[in-house]
Amino acid sequence: MNFSLPSRQRGTVVRADCEIAYEIAGQGPPLVFAHGLGGCLLSWFQQVAYFAPRFTCVTFSHRGFYPSTAPANGPDPQAYADDLASLVDELGLGPIHLVCQSMGGWTGVEYALMRPTGVRALVLAATTGSINPRLMREPERTRYESWLAEALVARDDLHARNIHPAAGGTMAREQPVMHLLYRQLDALSGSLDKEGLRERMGKMRRRAPEELATARCPVLFLAGSEDVVMPPFSAAALASAVPSSRAAVIHGAGHSAYFERPDMFNALVDAFLAELA
Repeated sequence: MNFSLPSRQRGTVVRADCEIAYEIAGQGPPLVFAHGLGGCLLSWFQQVAYFAPRFTCVTFSHRGFYPSTAPANGPDPQAYADDLASLVDELGLGPIHLVCQSMGGWTGVEYALMRPTGVRALVLAATTGSINPRLMREPERTRYESWLAEALVARDDLHARNIHPAAGGTMAREQPVMHLLYRQLDALSGSLDKEGLRERMGKMRRRAPEELATARCPVLFLAGSEDVVMPPFSAAALASAVPSSRAAVIHGAGHSAYFERPDMFNALVDAFLAELA
């Protein structure tokens, strides 16, 4: 029996101060993936293999993340949405389906607001992006401060045990190979000042949840039940403020459910996209 895999293509988009690396696999409606602080365009291999038979999967590395280049003063998340717009335009993708993990949520929220007809569906996984979680509904708003204190203790404990907080204790215990791979992918961008980038991202976190309604696209908020980076309860809180949105929790997953529990993650995203077909 003859067997073939979806075609793959690599390239770069030249910006004024850096180059954005991307990969394309498959064919069909465009499905773009925006990675988190610990990732790069390679991080989505479990999603690309699943979706490429039916979608044109586009992965890219944010400015400063391997193998994209960085401006002289380091990457500024204020430029993320414009970088994505340049990528979409250069590839002639038109309206896209957009899946964002953690830091990628800054890209996704700002791009969807910048191009309200340019996103057919938005998935925000383990992220509020530039939406300020302190502005979400009660009682989650009040709960957020106590969660932050508990999560800081949990992250310190993970660091002390040489476990990546964005991977989590369950991944390290049950899937040590995947935890090692996660750390290796993170290390590809090891020269990047990630603490400085976190500070810049924090300054962008000013939007109220209701602002996302102006993007006029369906939104799926995904959370991992064991996440110690983003509060799992924020997914439902944000979904309640945005029309045509919903929330789901992936149980037994930490911050990076797309990496740790790809079968569950992919199934939820697939079902969400199928509703829009």
